[in-house]
Amino acid sequence: MGVEAKIAPSMLSSDFANLASEAERMLNCGADWLHMDIMDGHFVPNLSIGAPIIGSLRKHSKAYLDCHLMVTNPIDYVEPLGKAGASGFTFHVEVSKENWQELIQRIKSKGMRPAVALKPGTPIEEVYPLVDSENPVEMVLVMTVEPGFGGQKFMPDMMEKVRVLRKKYPSLDIEVDGGLGPSTIDMAASAGANCIVAGTSVFGAPQPAEAISLLRKGVVEAQKNC
Repeated sequence: MGVEAKIAPSMLSSDFANLASEAERMLNCGADWLHMDIMDGHFVPNLSIGAPIIGSLRKHSKAYLDCHLMVTNPIDYVEPLGKAGASGFTFHVEVSKENWQELIQRIKSKGMRPAVALKPGTPIEEVYPLVDSENPVEMVLVMTVEPGFGGQKFMPDMMEKVRVLRKKYPSLDIEVDGGLGPSTIDMAASAGANCIVAGTSVFGAPQPAEAISLLRKGVVEAQKNC
């Protein structure tokens, strides 16, 4: 596969009172991206961070900020997140069936990389038009837990979605988020995921650098065996 391993610690599991230093610590531990969960308290019950926090972090970090929008109206967030310095903008297919083409166009116009996410109950076929489009998304995020809360158990049955995606789109970035760690990385990587979001398993590890290295090794080894 011609896709690179990207390890993205989920900052939802970090110490929010020290976000800049936590971001720097993750990058020093070998993180490729920083995964930023943006929740509106409506699409998901939880409420987390928004554009002002992304903007504050950007002043302290040049990291790739991989923003996952668990929100009902993602188009409303494009301009503020673009101004704030977000790198990637992942919206949910469930709330963008009517306007995904305009959404992708706007995301790109603000200098961000568009991606689409789907919840566990959403059929994988729903993202195909967005990947096949003349102006496509550049990554698909397969949720391996119900979005909205950290610390949930990995859903192994979601790996069939990843396998189908990887077979159909060999060069697509495929991200997985939820319950990823030492016991689940091989399953996700062998299915074809190359972008790994991990919260508890990285921030809760005695040595986060070792945890990130283990996740990366899982992806690299799986790609060798393809």
